[in-house]
Amino acid sequence: MAIVVVLVLLALVVPGTAVRVLREYERAVVFRLGRVLEVKGPGVVLLIPVVDRMVRVGLRTVTLKVPAQEVITRDNVPARVTAVAYFRVLDADRAIVEVEDFLAATMQIAQTTLRSVLGRAELDTLLSDRERLNEDLQKVIDLQTEPWGVKVTTVEIKDVEIPESMQRAIARQAEAERERRAKIINAEGEFQASAKLAEAADVISRNPTALQLRYLQTLSEVGAEHNSTVVFPLPVDLIRPFLESGGNPPKPPPDTNA
Repeated sequence: MAIVVVLVLLALVVPGTAVRVLREYERAVVFRLGRVLEVKGPGVVLLIPVVDRMVRVGLRTVTLKVPAQEVITRDNVPARVTAVAYFRVLDADRAIVEVEDFLAATMQIAQTTLRSVLGRAELDTLLSDRERLNEDLQKVIDLQTEPWGVKVTTVEIKDVEIPESMQRAIARQAEAERERRAKIINAEGEFQASAKLAEAADVISRNPTALQLRYLQTLSEVGAEHNSTVVFPLPVDLIRPFLESGGNPPKPPPDTNA
């Protein structure tokens, strides 16, 4: 009776330990008496009970959230940086054999690389040139994880926190920069306006009548605004003959027929 019970138990236990079903994104690294066999899966994988040991490895892309790291930039500004890395296993065999825990190892590499790469960059670069820093981080991390069969596809800097005093300094710098640009634009406008006025003066100086017409046009524009009092300059050309004659009317020209 005892033998029958043992056989029944073996019949129930052996199929559970000898048969494994792997999904499409999973692979099996099988160790037979401590030696690695070729990677198996997906589908049904048959194992020899007690002799074989299987380790499942997922091939899907993993989102690795890198904890916030305290970074001192190249210009000695403290910053708190968070990032996210995306990686996937390309070689399940090496991911199990070459490193004890490829997920934890990739996490540590990402943290140390984040502090190292960003520590060589200035604060302005960290805030404005993230694309280049992301590429540098991806290349450095991928170079170190490649022997493990792990491919790092993307690294993105999520957030950069700086002290409030530095935020106020950056705001003052940005405000001063905007004021500088406004003054430059105003000066350029004055320069262009003076150049156009000089050109107009050259045109008017060639014909004095044009100046009088311009005065009359200005008078009509001012009068259209319904002002009760209009102060308008008198052209010098109109009173110059009186000034030259000392207030006396100019003498008529001599009669040449007499």
